[in-house]
Amino acid sequence: MTISLQLALIFLGVAIVVMGMLWIFIPVLSGLPWVPTHLKRIRKALELSALRPDEILYDLGAGDGRVLVQAARQYGARAVGIELSPTHCVLAWLRVLLSSVFNRVSIRWGNFYKMNLGEADVVFAYLTPAHAMRLRPQLESQLRTGSRVVTISANIEGWEPSAFDSGDLIFLYHMPPKPGSLVSFLAKEACPPSQE
Repeated sequence: MTISLQLALIFLGVAIVVMGMLWIFIPVLSGLPWVPTHLKRIRKALELSALRPDEILYDLGAGDGRVLVQAARQYGARAVGIELSPTHCVLAWLRVLLSSVFNRVSIRWGNFYKMNLGEADVVFAYLTPAHAMRLRPQLESQLRTGSRVVTISANIEGWEPSAFDSGDLIFLYHMPPKPGSLVSFLAKEACPPSQE
């Protein structure tokens, strides 16, 4: 084995170890583990958001890019993924590169709390309730009227959802959000106002 081949193998081994460590430590440090969303749930969430062709979808914590590819492929949207983990950025980039929609998708490496989300028509986020609350002021200050926020498993406290899928815990909010809660939404659904 030549020295250059040995060096290449050592470099490859070190790169794999570093990427593996980043895979583990970034979720631990950020408090947001990577939990891949099932395709059926992604489709329901995108349908609930009423995503239209050429709208811009931001996926906060894009993981392996499956939401981005689905939004671009099924809806003709332009999709932007923001991901903190460089390992997941590489996975998302590879998924997008191998798809037929790579020209409609971009991946940004960084912390979504520090990025401007103002160009988004739809924001997709699979967060814990604590992280959804931390994101709330940013959404309120940056998103335009008519933008939509769709969250998986995390109700945004103080906002009344515009729609809710109880089977898959998908919440939809229109900007600006209505003050209220999931309880007020469910009460209105259970007892709609009479139309006399």
